Amino acid sequence: MTSSPIDRAADTFAAELAQWRLDRAMTKKQLAARMGFDPSYISHVEGRRHRPTEDFARRAEAVLGAGGAIWQRYQEYDELRHSRTSAPPRDPPVPEQWMPPGTGLIVEQEVATLAYRDGYYHCAIRRALYNAGTDPVTRYLVRVAVDRYPDDPDRSNRHHREHPLTFVELDLHAFCGTPGHQEPMQWRKKHDRDAFKEVWLLFENSDGRFPLYPGQRTSIEYTYRVGQEKWGQWFQRAVRLPTRQLTVRLDLPEAFDPQVWGVETSLSAEDAPLRTPVRRHRVNGRSVLEWSTDAPLLNARYRLEWRFRSGPPPHSGGQAGSPAGTGTRPEPRASERMRAIGIVQRGAEMLRQQVQPFELPADEAVALDTVARLRAMLARLDELHPFGKGVGLAAPQIGLPWAAALVRAPEPGAEPLALLNPRVVDTSVETDDQYEGCLSYFDVRGLVPRPLRVDVEHSRFDGGRVITSFERAMARLVAHEIDHLEGRLYVDRMAPGTSLVPVEEYRDSGRPWVY
Repeated sequence: MTSSPIDRAADTFAAELAQWRLDRAMTKKQLAARMGFDPSYISHVEGRRHRPTEDFARRAEAVLGAGGAIWQRYQEYDELRHSRTSAPPRDPPVPEQWMPPGTGLIVEQEVATLAYRDGYYHCAIRRALYNAGTDPVTRYLVRVAVDRYPDDPDRSNRHHREHPLTFVELDLHAFCGTPGHQEPMQWRKKHDRDAFKEVWLLFENSDGRFPLYPGQRTSIEYTYRVGQEKWGQWFQRAVRLPTRQLTVRLDLPEAFDPQVWGVETSLSAEDAPLRTPVRRHRVNGRSVLEWSTDAPLLNARYRLEWRFRSGPPPHSGGQAGSPAGTGTRPEPRASERMRAIGIVQRGAEMLRQQVQPFELPADEAVALDTVARLRAMLARLDELHPFGKGVGLAAPQIGLPWAAALVRAPEPGAEPLALLNPRVVDTSVETDDQYEGCLSYFDVRGLVPRPLRVDVEHSRFDGGRVITSFERAMARLVAHEIDHLEGRLYVDRMAPGTSLVPVEEYRDSGRPWVY
């Protein structure tokens, strides 16, 4: 047991280092090689046999990309180390045993709920917080990670590269306060990776700021959702702050007869069964499974896993929202299929915003990545729906804020054309009216007038500009996608009083436009 604040700060540094190393799936030998240290030194720091140095902390921060967390732990340790010789002795207040010294925020209770409904996993996290530190708290870090195939890392990595998680589809919302007296919290991105997001929840909104001052308590709650095609059959909570009580809850369809078990992992032990059983009760056709613990270990991870014994799981080929194996599952609407694979749907703010142009060739890598993601999504779309009229896809429709679109002509075997920074420079006087659909609201069709020819100036990856003339079907497809990049939808171009037609009543699906 450590006996001084300095020892405890060194322990906290070692725990932070080990946690980030495990998060990055690196062995001590791999980390040592990249940092330029002997592997035994990593073991000694994590094992509390060596104190950290400034050089060690800087290298660990740079290699692990910890967003400042490792460096912050070192600074806390270093400040205590220096203050012992420079500050007059004093008797600090004795914290509760479960509360590590130097801790700011304490989680007095966390309730984490994951519910499967209508093709989505809906996550809600509620935390009761206490500021045990000496400074006001103005932000709170939250993490969202997905792993579609947790038992097959290579397959999972490929899947998430082709189908990256986006902030738009997460639909993240956060609130601070007690029920009936909640303030919405603004948030800011910290890390944005294919299968991993980090966000700062800010104790502020458009009406003002509301820091959590020392000695004060509050609750925060944040919610998000992930489509079934990106979420594996697991739900994990990592204890990154001192926590009094943790509850993890699953809310799954009873018709799937879910079998649930749990494991826990700490810095000193591999996966082991949860020490207490998961409790189950049934409510209105739902299986609610719950597990709780008091004083969970700092840096421990608690994970619930499940399998469905009655038919296949809903995200492995079955249709969303209906019991597996019953033979009576309703066909999901077209918009639900689009939403499930990550197409941003009408009503999202992103579809009404102008995109950011590429600065080429400086942004060539970003442009190439954006086009690659569009191509991957187009390949996924081809598995779901035939596009007899051709097809287009704009970057905002997959949650990317860049001026890029793909357009593919209706001819068999046609290759998709990538348009970067496209701008209409001329159009024909002649127009025609044709019914259009949109992947962002695929349940309806609308009659839209468009010019029969559009001339478009667009960029090459090397920064050069070219002008391409498109006619008839391609002119319509290109104009539709450029509208997306400018924050417009085809309904904005329909004649006043023209009604949308439900796709069930539209008779020309899969057929090319007639000219």
